[in-house]
Amino acid sequence: MTDTPPQVTATLAALHLIDTLRARHGPLLFHQSGGCCDGSSPMCFAEGDFIVGDRDVQLGHIGGAPFFISAPQFDYWKHTQLIIDVVPGRGGMFSLENGEGVRFLVRSRLFTDEEFAALQAAGLA
Repeated sequence: MTDTPPQVTATLAALHLIDTLRARHGPLLFHQSGGCCDGSSPMCFAEGDFIVGDRDVQLGHIGGAPFFISAPQFDYWKHTQLIIDVVPGRGGMFSLENGEGVRFLVRSRLFTDEEFAALQAAGLA
């Protein structure tokens, strides 16, 4: 395997919600912290409303928005592909989907041995 798999992807429902939020708020970014306020929910912010930390890792883009994860979470999840989905419920307190009746949710799958080796060879894991 020569290509690296994406470390983060999004479902069609998530991509539609991202488009809706971008139309209202402009350029977006995502951060997965695993922090205290909203647990492990992926948080969506208007670009400029969240300061990405020096140790945060950019996993890729979903719907054209950069997706970052805290370094400790990356160390824990580097063997998995994050799949951002949307489910009914209340969004994170600070996340832009709050009030939409839906929230972003992380699903995941383990990378195959070959996929993880490709990520390691590319310096991504």
